[in-house]
Amino acid sequence: MTELPSCYGIIPCRYGSTRFEGKPLAAIEGRKMYWRVYNQAKKCQILQRVVLATDSEKIFNDAKSNDVDTVMTSPDHPSGSDRVLEAAEGLDVIQEDDVVINIQGDEPALDPHVLTRLIQPFSDPAVQVTTPVRRITQGEKDSADRVKVVFDNNLRALYFSRSPIPYPRDNKKVEFFLHIGIYAFRMRTLKKFVELGPGYLEQTEKLEQLRLLENGIPIHIVKTEYKSIGVDRPEDIPEVEKIIRANRSFYE
Repeated sequence: MTELPSCYGIIPCRYGSTRFEGKPLAAIEGRKMYWRVYNQAKKCQILQRVVLATDSEKIFNDAKSNDVDTVMTSPDHPSGSDRVLEAAEGLDVIQEDDVVINIQGDEPALDPHVLTRLIQPFSDPAVQVTTPVRRITQGEKDSADRVKVVFDNNLRALYFSRSPIPYPRDNKKVEFFLHIGIYAFRMRTLKKFVELGPGYLEQTEKLEQLRLLENGIPIHIVKTEYKSIGVDRPEDIPEVEKIIRANRSFYE
């Protein structure tokens, strides 16, 4: 084991969305969504810097007016990971073994402790990518929107799927784990991930993390109790606001 490398958080923040255009600028309990994500991420004391990466001048200007560390990125990126890489390379300080966390820009109720948990395994030089998971109920396992994961005894991911995995033959009682879509990469691994391009399994399941497994890049699993609450549509906002109101001191 070694000391932790330098760590950076980058929040990809795209204006366009088929389900909720301009989502980062939506008001969540009196604050813009991007501000709430950024404010929570900044509470992770291991991160040297947190940066908002956007393709929108509206978001860029609004963020700058609120003292949010923001960079402009290309509007042509096919995924958030590509946007994160452009932003990371633009900082000109991130070394190959440093850690970059891709922080979802639509989770205003983010718990910074989960970021700390994701970073800790990187004291092992062999760890290249980490991502969190939590146990889910039998009832949750059947939704294709809930991505399940199985992993080995060393907490390395074996497969991610929209289908229930593992399949409980003979009605055997099993535990199901939900994948939470936050990733921490070594900088060199993030570059490799983007260079590889989409793979067969990734395109079949529409899960970009499968690109790593298809190419033999291990993903280290971090178990957590954190319940990710994303905002996909305007109707998701009241649920998030309820959480923030109930824990206001934690979110301000």
